[in-house]
Amino acid sequence: MLTPEKLNLTSEWDKTFAKSEKTEQKKVCFRNRYGITLAADMYTPKGVSGKLPAIAVCGPFGAVKEQCSGLYAQTMAERGFVTIAFDPSFTGESGGTPRYMASPDINTEDFQAAVDFLSVQDNVDAEKIGIIGICGWGGLALNTAALDTRIKATVVSTMYDMSRINSKGYFDSADSEQARFEMKKNLNAQRIEDYINGEYKLGGGVVDPLPDDAPFFVKDYYDYYKTSRGYHKRSLNSNGGWNVTGCMSFVNQPILQYSNEIRNAVLIIHGDKAHSCYMGKDAYADMIKDSKYTDNKELMLIPGAVHTDLYDRVDIIPFDKLESFFTKYLTK
Repeated sequence: MLTPEKLNLTSEWDKTFAKSEKTEQKKVCFRNRYGITLAADMYTPKGVSGKLPAIAVCGPFGAVKEQCSGLYAQTMAERGFVTIAFDPSFTGESGGTPRYMASPDINTEDFQAAVDFLSVQDNVDAEKIGIIGICGWGGLALNTAALDTRIKATVVSTMYDMSRINSKGYFDSADSEQARFEMKKNLNAQRIEDYINGEYKLGGGVVDPLPDDAPFFVKDYYDYYKTSRGYHKRSLNSNGGWNVTGCMSFVNQPILQYSNEIRNAVLIIHGDKAHSCYMGKDAYADMIKDSKYTDNKELMLIPGAVHTDLYDRVDIIPFDKLESFFTKYLTK
């Protein structure tokens, strides 16, 4: 057996959201298939006994569990589910070196490892496990749902397809062979520089100070990650960001293969004013195209909502819908 990494876990409440009196919260750790130990916060509804349905939550891409994934997890625990919000490999309080790397393979495995962990908990019904992925982890949650038959229900919130955004740019504006060649040439030059320097150069988190001419989606991110609303000291997006080469493998390693073969229930939620909405719409269309399993698939658009509204705006995030969705598909 592999010895789990020794993690440095914080004991105080350092979330960007208020602590609920309706749930119990504790730190837990589990190991993924690559031997990386992941850190998570587990939320359990107070005063409820027996084996309960469970949900693993992660995202956004470059965030930590003390931000909106924890808010989702705590809120769903208030509604009767055992939940965990976890930090992905190489980020937050989780293990893995070098730091601030991403991988379509390892990050999908992170979700599967969370399902492993939940499946053996005394207070969890292993036949009633779902997942929630937010932003870039929405696409990875959908990718996991296409692979892991133990998952009975999946919610994808304000999603990014990280392979698409890395290979084609925002709004597919760099979708050409020449643009990809120049990007790959720059990334590989950075690899040599990193090798010589013996360290990985950070790409920078959300731009700060915010330029006057910044596009709206950059202002949207700034309003969350760089203000008291969502700033966290361990969040990549709030600080130095991913390594420049951290997401390189997404460029030619697509996710969401065989999404039209997903048999478990899937709910994709997006704000209709979100800059990222095209990715959610397209992922839904691909998922139901030529599929035999469309009866339990749904796309929900929130009128007027922008991308980060579904991070923490509890008056906009459709938690009633999430509760009814998971209740329906995790209690059959």
